[in-house]
Amino acid sequence: MFSLSRLAALLLLVPAALLAQRQAPAPANLVDPPGTFSILGYDPRTGEVGAAVASRVFSVGNGVLWAEADAGVVATQAIVDVSYGPQALELLRKGMAPADIVKTIWERDPDPQPGRWTKEGRQFAVMNAKGEHAVFTGPKASPWAGHKQSKYATAQGNILAGEQVVDAMIAAFEKGEKDEAGNFRHVSWRLLEAIEAGHAAGGDKRGQESAAMIIVKKGCGVWHNNDVVLRLQVDYNRDTAIADFRRLVERWNQVQGRRREGC
Repeated sequence: MFSLSRLAALLLLVPAALLAQRQAPAPANLVDPPGTFSILGYDPRTGEVGAAVASRVFSVGNGVLWAEADAGVVATQAIVDVSYGPQALELLRKGMAPADIVKTIWERDPDPQPGRWTKEGRQFAVMNAKGEHAVFTGPKASPWAGHKQSKYATAQGNILAGEQVVDAMIAAFEKGEKDEAGNFRHVSWRLLEAIEAGHAAGGDKRGQESAAMIIVKKGCGVWHNNDVVLRLQVDYNRDTAIADFRRLVERWNQVQGRRREGC
């Protein structure tokens, strides 16, 4: 039989249990690092500079890619601090070398959340308007993480199937300068094919979801006073994001790829 004294003891325990629950530290609101692979590329023939990216996260282009004509392009990813993008563009405008920009931004990062979003896991790449570039992959970026560079391109990624991803990206960019007839191709094709090659090599080992591209050159966008040659995004498709991305690039080249004089 349930006694009154036992009931009273249980009632005394309830407030104590509730208090302990309130005082217990809340679990950290961890966010999965976004597995991402990107490429920055320059076309010395046209002076256009651009970047492309793909990932198994929603709308990867919003935050990873930054570009400004006569300055350059930036990709900031992995344990990402999005402010690295505008910081790098500001330093590019001032004429700082990409290698110095990478060093400056990372060293002055205050690392506000070292326990859950450490600067040691950041990955970012910087290319100026001449095609000079530099890249940093932090030692705590989620594996596989790393980068590969060529004269006018840098490919980088994290949570990848392996090093073969960035190797394939650079190989595709270098191979794609001309078509089979020997004609020069727009740099958008080379950036696209680099992303496709990276994806075919394993890409983000969790799969695909979104992709994006931006290319800039002073005065070479459509209409007047526009420096954005193209800006394309596939924000969400876990089955065909890369194929959708190709359709956008193909359509741009059909409709807007005809260059104005001087572009």
